[in-house]
Formats: sequence, C-alpha cells, structure tokens
Amino acid sequence: MKTRFIGAPLLGTVLGIVSFIAAAPLFAHHGNSSFDTEKKLTMKATVTEWFWANPHCFLKFDVTEKENVVHWVAETSNPADMTNLGWSKQDFKPGDHVTVTLQPVKNGQPIGRVIQVVLANGQVLGTRIAGVTDVDPDAPKPGDTR
Repeated sequence: MKTRFIGAPLLGTVLGIVSFIAAAPLFAHHGNSSFDTEKKLTMKATVTEWFWANPHCFLKFDVTEKENVVHWVAETSNPADMTNLGWSKQDFKPGDHVTVTLQPVKNGQPIGRVIQVVLANGQVLGTRIAGVTDVDPDAPKPGDTR
C-alpha cells in the first residue's frame, strides 16, 4: 500500500493565504481613506516639533484660532523622499513661523497630510501626493547649482 503525502500542496496553499493576509496592512497603511482629499487647509502656524524619522516625518505646530491654540500634527513622507524633494532635518525648529497647507483628516481632528510649507523667508517646501501635487523630479532643488 502506497501512502501519498498531500501535506506539501496544502501547506503551500495555507502559507500563500497567510502571506496575503499578513501583507494587507502594508497596502492599507498608504491609503487615503482617513484624509479629506477634496479639502485643503492653509494655516499660519508656529512650529513646535519637526520629527524626522522613518516611516514618516511629522511636523507639529500650533495654530491660534479665536484666542484658542490648536495643536496640529501633520505627516509627510519618509526622510529619503523628503530629502529628494529638498527638505532637511534642519528645516524647522520650535518657534519658527510657517504657513502650512495640508489635507485634513475626515473626522475633524487637528491632523493632516502636508501638501506644502512656506518658511518665513518665503522658501516653499512641497510634497508628493498622487493626484494633488505635481512635483517635477528633475526640477532644481534648493542649493542646486545647475
């Protein structure tokens, strides 16, 4: 009597399904569902912190609305991508006055995704959001001598 081992195909199928399920959060992580992609807010702000780290950098800032201070947090991309767009770890320090344009989250909390930041000296730092910003990858970056 021959015994056939059918475990290998079954094991392969199970591992494939588990891998697919485990990878799903990676795709969900970069979704737009929490942001109001139809809305842009532009605010004069005071930087409280510039968090430069993977997987995303975060700009924290305060906005004064009707004598109340609102503490905002806005995400950007990762440091490598931000460097390619002309940003640096030294761009912001607490107390800097900036103008921030962002996509807010849908639930009304003071959270968003940065579209651009205008520094006090007028320098514009832009981001890359599909369908929102059109960044020319070959455009000169701040400090280029071309």
